[in-house]
Amino acid sequence: MGQRREAAVLVFDADDTLWENNVLFERVIEDFLTWLDHPTLDRAQLRAVLDDVERANALAHGYGSKIFLRSLADCLEKLRERPATEAERAEIEQLAVALVGHQVELMPGVAETLDDLATRHELLLLTKGEREEQQRKLDACGLLHHFRAAHIVPEKDADTYRRLAREHAFDPARAWMIGNSPRSDILPARAAGMNAVFIPNENTWVLEHEELDPSDPGVIRLAAFPDLVRHF
Repeated sequence: MGQRREAAVLVFDADDTLWENNVLFERVIEDFLTWLDHPTLDRAQLRAVLDDVERANALAHGYGSKIFLRSLADCLEKLRERPATEAERAEIEQLAVALVGHQVELMPGVAETLDDLATRHELLLLTKGEREEQQRKLDACGLLHHFRAAHIVPEKDADTYRRLAREHAFDPARAWMIGNSPRSDILPARAAGMNAVFIPNENTWVLEHEELDPSDPGVIRLAAFPDLVRHF
């Protein structure tokens, strides 16, 4: 085991860090692209159109299942150059029924790792998305007792992390943001003066991808969540 760092503030992302999330959306997207069966565009081209629609809707309306369903309908309308019919909207909702009421499934080793880390460090949770939807997952996860506080925010940018540091009165330099998203977890935390731990998830939403500087000494890259106990 390597040398562990002194007591620190560890801030955890939720979706796709503590539990699987985006893989559910990816399954719906695969079914949606098959259902579209476009006469001239292949799946990659269709996905590019959907990504553009999702990007615009996330900027304008935020995140979550409701916005996702809106994006699917908007994508359909853009491709077919007409409003979606009631039957088509019903089909889209049926494709996405698996997203509604899905049980939270923790990543391997998450509960045990948090048990260990909580004995030495102050833990916070920071997740973005639609408040009611995210709160449902937080209530169901069985992990909240590990965290001093859990925050649901509409977006994660550098100001979000600065506000978190002010609210909990910690020095950003002794804090670490732990997550799977370069765009929302790693880069804005670093911009706010925090350190970061990047734990990749192969199912991370494409809109959360960004390049990270491999030479940045303030970022640790780990293969799996339980590896945290070797460093903290």
